[in-house]
Amino acid sequence: MNTKLKKLSLSAMFVAIGLLLPFITMQIPEIGKLLCPMHIPVMLCGLICGAPCGLAVGFITPLLRSLLFAMPALYPSAAGMAFELAAYGFAIGLIYSLFTKKDTRAVYVSLISSMLIGRIVWGLARTVMLGLSGPETASFSLGYFFTSGFLEAIPGIILQLILIPAIMAAMKRAGLAEKTG
Repeated sequence: MNTKLKKLSLSAMFVAIGLLLPFITMQIPEIGKLLCPMHIPVMLCGLICGAPCGLAVGFITPLLRSLLFAMPALYPSAAGMAFELAAYGFAIGLIYSLFTKKDTRAVYVSLISSMLIGRIVWGLARTVMLGLSGPETASFSLGYFFTSGFLEAIPGIILQLILIPAIMAAMKRAGLAEKTG
């Protein structure tokens, strides 16, 4: 199969998973939000299809989900998530591509690095968006950034640290992801 067509098909599948996965986790909204369900397919896309596809899937998925299902709210949630998830998808794909040996260590280094980069991008995007909305809505503080971006995300971070390397290992064993070294 043509590589470009394969990446396009897989990217479309990751968008679909990103649209549907929150339906499973959002049955209990307090728990679903903590698990960050849209992050997983975006990060997998970046690892499997590369940085440009990861960026596109990351940017499109929260906006499309907001337009189709009104969840998350388009502004500022989905808009901020679009930048965050685009950063995750791009960063994980780029960093992973720098490794000659595509092993579990490469997945973890790429994953953890992209988590940090994505959260910083989310904080910057939210700061800019709330700043543009006027001073009465600019309640995005450094404390809120750390609480919402890191502390409240701990269950999702743990889930991603367990699931993504396990899925990548299974996909490599099945011949569906790149094996080197």
